[in-house]
Amino acid sequence: MASFGSLKQAIFDRQTRKQQYQDHIRGLNAYDRHKKFLNDYVGFYGRERSTQEKLPVKTDQDTLKEGYRFIRTEEDDMNPSWEQRLVKRYYDKLFKEYCIADMTHYKSGKIGLRWRTEKEVTSGKGHFVCGNKHCNERDGLASYEVNFSYVEAEENKQALVKLVACERCAEKLLYKKRKEKDQSRENLKDKQRRKRERSVSSDEDDNYERRKREKCVSDVENKEDNYERRKGRNGRSKAPTSSDNPVNEDNENMDEYLEGMFP
Repeated sequence: MASFGSLKQAIFDRQTRKQQYQDHIRGLNAYDRHKKFLNDYVGFYGRERSTQEKLPVKTDQDTLKEGYRFIRTEEDDMNPSWEQRLVKRYYDKLFKEYCIADMTHYKSGKIGLRWRTEKEVTSGKGHFVCGNKHCNERDGLASYEVNFSYVEAEENKQALVKLVACERCAEKLLYKKRKEKDQSRENLKDKQRRKRERSVSSDEDDNYERRKREKCVSDVENKEDNYERRKGRNGRSKAPTSSDNPVNEDNENMDEYLEGMFP
């Protein structure tokens, strides 16, 4: 038979576990409490296949990412949904004088800009410290007005924003434009060089054709001269003589023969 002390200890342990379970349940939000009850239900009845499903959960952060706009319009403010009210409340907390830039992919011209938070304003980030997210330079700062082109909600938008950057980060900010200018100058030089080469080649072809025509004309003239000279030599002949005309000599012999036959 169990002693009174062991019974007392068992009751105390059971009450302790019950209190811990209740404290754990109270510490959960509605969704986590729902998942807890479902798991306990499946575990208690011992079903072979778990009925737990991973339902899509939309947090406040997801709502901010979906509804956030870099520059809000009046149409956005007129939307009465709780998602837009949440986004507007967050938007109103931002300081929209200077921007913070992410220049990780500056070589491809992809620079991200966002407004400053209260913590960044307090620390001077983006105003007294370089506005590059990964730079803390305080010397040689200058303010730049940037034409920020971006895609938001499947729309192409543009906005003029101010950014404070040091000399090194300013080079990154203007890297793509300078690269395009250098490339255009190189393309122009190549185009002019190819044009000069084509011009020189065309001149050489013209000279070759001219020399060829001159040679053809010279050959024709030489042939004509040779022909005239040969013609002149063939046209100059001697006066005909009796020895050069055998037909006359035969006629005279025939007359003498006929005279002998008929005296």
